[in-house]
Amino acid sequence: MKIYAVGGAIRDSLLGLPVSDIDYVVVGSSPEEMISQGFTAVGSDFPVFLHPKTKEEYALARTERKTGVGYKGFSFHTSPDVTLEEDLARRDLTINAMAREVDGHGDMVGPIIDPYGGQKDIEQNIFRHVSHAFVEDPLRILRLARFGARFEMFNVANETQQLLDKMVTAGELEHLVPERVWQELSRGLQSHKPSRMLEILQACGALRNIFPQDLNTQEVFQKTCQDINAASHHDLGLQNRFAALMGWIDFEQAQVWFDQMRIPLDCRAYAEIFRIWRHHYLQLEKIDAQNLLLWFDRADAWRKPARIEDLLKLADALGIQSTIWKIALNAALTVNGGEIAKQFSGQSGEVIGRELHLARLKAIEAVL
Repeated sequence: MKIYAVGGAIRDSLLGLPVSDIDYVVVGSSPEEMISQGFTAVGSDFPVFLHPKTKEEYALARTERKTGVGYKGFSFHTSPDVTLEEDLARRDLTINAMAREVDGHGDMVGPIIDPYGGQKDIEQNIFRHVSHAFVEDPLRILRLARFGARFEMFNVANETQQLLDKMVTAGELEHLVPERVWQELSRGLQSHKPSRMLEILQACGALRNIFPQDLNTQEVFQKTCQDINAASHHDLGLQNRFAALMGWIDFEQAQVWFDQMRIPLDCRAYAEIFRIWRHHYLQLEKIDAQNLLLWFDRADAWRKPARIEDLLKLADALGIQSTIWKIALNAALTVNGGEIAKQFSGQSGEVIGRELHLARLKAIEAVL
């Protein structure tokens, strides 16, 4: 049997990027031989094995055939007769369909095996599909868009753009499950230029299938692209980037979409809190101590002050004046809730809560 490093490890090394995770493909072997070599079998869809020492995953070379709709509608075939070229042929983009042999020490040796022109496409900064089978997996639309956010200098080949358009028109995106959509979107948001992901989705018509209606209006789209790029430029975390993504979307549309896409609760909370602040509290004619405290209460700043501080960093990234909110928050956080509870020991929770509220209000008024 022979072992090869494939996909992203080869691509990133050619681009001069650090290689963190390596995918391994084993050619000319069988499950029985892998187990006899000390590997441990895992996975149910196709044979994947854990290395006896490193515990990294090694997959037997395989081919696949479309048997149904969506990204799960495939059957896999593994055999010692499956070649490396056949395994690489099932991959999405040419830049991800290259390999190098791995020796007994785990080091990559020998030339790059590149049957589909990945090196040339890297030189020319092109995303190109490996084969027409690209259309069989709708998740590849999102995956390509996510790569666009990471490799912003790359453009989609004309023939690949035609396939993207065809997939969207055929309704393939309807068969994606929310968890997989979120996985790709979140990775794209955390990339260097997340607006490229939205631009690629817009170009093929997929944006309207994935996001709330408001994001398909040009004004909201442009503002959103600016905001998520600003959040990326300031190296903010996923929750803040997601809040920037949803910052101009109608609140009711966003709520429905959060449920449909099963957005993680932390990202959802960031988006909801930030939008309320931006589109309600910042629009008030007078921002006094009472209004400052109302938002802090609504945002649960007392139990989760780090979240509010984080969102105010997003405000800075977007050029929103937030100095007074920071000053007020720091003042309110100096109030010792435990001391107030002790002072009014024996009183009802309602009384203690009211006194705590008044103490925070006074602390904010003192710094305005």
